Amino acid sequence: MKSKINTILFDLDGTLIDTNELIISTYLHTLEKYFPGKYSREDVLPFLGPTLHEVFGKMDPNRVEEMITDYRTYNIANHDALVKEFVGVMETIETLKEKGYKLAIVTTKREDVAFKGLRLMKLDPFFDVMIAYDHVKKVKPDPEPIFLALEKLGSKPEETLMVGDNFHDVLAGKNAGTKTAGVAWSIKGREYLAKYEPDFMLENMTDLLSILGEE
Repeated sequence: MKSKINTILFDLDGTLIDTNELIISTYLHTLEKYFPGKYSREDVLPFLGPTLHEVFGKMDPNRVEEMITDYRTYNIANHDALVKEFVGVMETIETLKEKGYKLAIVTTKREDVAFKGLRLMKLDPFFDVMIAYDHVKKVKPDPEPIFLALEKLGSKPEETLMVGDNFHDVLAGKNAGTKTAGVAWSIKGREYLAKYEPDFMLENMTDLLSILGEE
């Protein structure tokens, strides 16, 4: 049966593009400068998802902007070398666009850096709307970014699906009244994401097409 969903909102990092190694590497580089020997790879995994201000603000409120500057400098310098594609994303996005679905990005990244990743993976032509950190007062899991995306797309929550790799994405969708889908390739693990009870769990991005009745 064909779904009544006509709008799909996507998180970016860890959902559409594989920025996991880039983000982990950037955090380790930055934190080693400010807190030598304190943080391991496993320690920084919880930092994937929240904003830089949230993460660094809890560590040292007096040096947040300084740490963010160092983070972004390293991140941009290493971006294109470390960002990779996820299997099934391009073909799924192409199909959804061809079928007339309204597509948007809802991310906690800054707009300029988010577009850098989209362009690198050649996904930018498929998205008319992006809601980034720069555009809102409150980020996911607050519903504000989703409501803003829906306003720009002319869509309603009940006809929308929010797709993401983190609990922020699932809770933001629930808070906004949309359907939600988690991605099993989340670096935090399928089981971790399942605890937040998304409506669907995607093993591959192409699973979206069967959920929507577009196979």
